[in-house]
Formats: sequence, C-alpha cells, structure tokens
Amino acid sequence: MMPTLVISHEACLEHRPGPGHPESPERLKAVLAALRSPQFAALAWRDAPLGTLEQVRLIHDPAFVDEVADIAPRQGFTPLDGGDTVMSPGSWEAVMRCVGAACAGVDAVLGGQARNVFCATRPCGHHAEPARAMGFCIFNQAAIAAAYAHETHRLARVAVVDFDVHHGNGTQAAFYNRPELFYASSHQSPLYPGTGSAAETGVSHNIVNVPLPRGCGSETFRERIEAEMLPALREFEPQLLIISAGFDAHRLDPLAGLNLEDADFAWITRELMQIAEVACDGRIVSILEGGYSLEGLATGTMAHVRELMWE
Repeated sequence: MMPTLVISHEACLEHRPGPGHPESPERLKAVLAALRSPQFAALAWRDAPLGTLEQVRLIHDPAFVDEVADIAPRQGFTPLDGGDTVMSPGSWEAVMRCVGAACAGVDAVLGGQARNVFCATRPCGHHAEPARAMGFCIFNQAAIAAAYAHETHRLARVAVVDFDVHHGNGTQAAFYNRPELFYASSHQSPLYPGTGSAAETGVSHNIVNVPLPRGCGSETFRERIEAEMLPALREFEPQLLIISAGFDAHRLDPLAGLNLEDADFAWITRELMQIAEVACDGRIVSILEGGYSLEGLATGTMAHVRELMWE
C-alpha cells in the first residue's frame, strides 16, 4: 500500500508578512502539529525541494517573475499589492519551496511513489495571476503544478478543484484559454476578489464556478457541488487531479461567512477521490490554500487528509 505523502519545509514558516497579518506562520504550525498527531502516524513525509524559475514561468510572465525576484527584501518588508501581499526576507525561499512541493507532488504520484500527496506549505497561491501577486499569494503553485504535469509529463488533461472560500481568480485567469486545463471553484459570493460568476466558463467550458451565498451551510454546499461541479469534472476525465484545499469556508473562519463543518471537507474529499479513482487511478495532489481560524484550519485539514489516507 502506497502511503499518503506530505511534502513540507520549515522555510515556509519564514514568510512573515507582518504583525497582525492573517496569513501568519502560525497557520502552518497548526497544520503541521495536527498532522503529526498519532492518528496520522501512517503518513510519509518529505522535505519540499526548491522550485525552479522554469517551473514558475510555466504560468507566470517572465518579467513578473524577474520583478518579484529582484524586489525580494533582504531586510524589512516589501508590499506587492498594498498591504495584502507582503514579502519579508524569508518569502522568496518560502514561495519557491511551495512551487517545488507542488511539482514534486506531481512527480511522486505520476511516478508511483505515492497514491496521493498533501503539500503543507504557505503562502497560498490561487489568487496570483500570471502577471500579478495579490490576495496573500505570490506565485500560483496549484496552477504551476497543473502546467508542469501537462508540459513535463505530457498529460493531455489536468484539473484543479478549489474549495477555498475565495474564488481563485489567478488559476482561472491562467486556465481560461487553455482547454487542456480545467478549473472548478466553490466560493462565497459576493466576496473578495469579486470574480467567479457562473457565467465565467472558459474557452471550452473548462471553467466551472459555483458561487455560494453568505451563510451557506452543508446542505446547500453539497447539493450545488453534486449538481454543478462534479458532473463537469467527470466529463473532463482528468489524468491528474489537483486540489486547492482552502479551509476558510469553515464556520469558525473570521474572514468569510460560510458555515461548513469538518464533515463537509471530508465529504468533498471523498467525492473527488471517487472521481479520481475512475479517471486517473486515484492520482491527487492537494495543496494548502487559505484558512484563518487556527482551529478550523487544523480540524478541516485533518478531515481532508484523513480521507486522502483512506484506501
């Protein structure tokens, strides 16, 4: 039995966007503490390698990548989009470990080293557009992983499913005109960043958005996912499934207004695993995105990874 593999790196704790910032190192500490508890003893662990500039440029414009590399500070803070997305001296290595983890996860599942992978890294990535950092996100590691699987492993169809409470505008922008890449997102609407209407469908209906109203709970969430997202994912028949796993739709999260429970994250994970089992031999790479209640983030991640471990 191949174990679920967790890829992480202590350098991801050194991205420090400033006092009081929601995307703090404490988030990853909470996730790592949860996954190192006895019930997760069967997990395999691996340090994330550094990503490469070639990998980053699969999604991001070279001029933007060079700009981020040039302005990464050696001391103090450098804001990239006002006060939301801020680089500190440890941020460059952190984001390159995020990219490295995501691409190493693709290599691991496609190379038969793991059935599925969870990338316990930060900062999150799904708001980062090809030429812009925003929303706490510098580079878009989920989108990069999908493009890497397509370009390096020659997969014809790669899907990203995103259940973060915020719409992944960056992933959508990167995939919109690329029919070989599929993006599906459930998210609260209206809410930052304001994108993600059901009318945004991509060049070949390869974009599926499921906007959810504030206050939405388990019943509506599950009904909408079953009716709108899962059939489209089945029809796409991905050869690899990547999950943007955000846990800020949890009822405890302070930055949004959905009311999902741990059981809902377990449910959608099971549903996605069932589709992946049929379409792509169960090959999944899950990548941590948002989640700003430390309790909700930890328990939501535990519910998600517990399902990934289930054979």
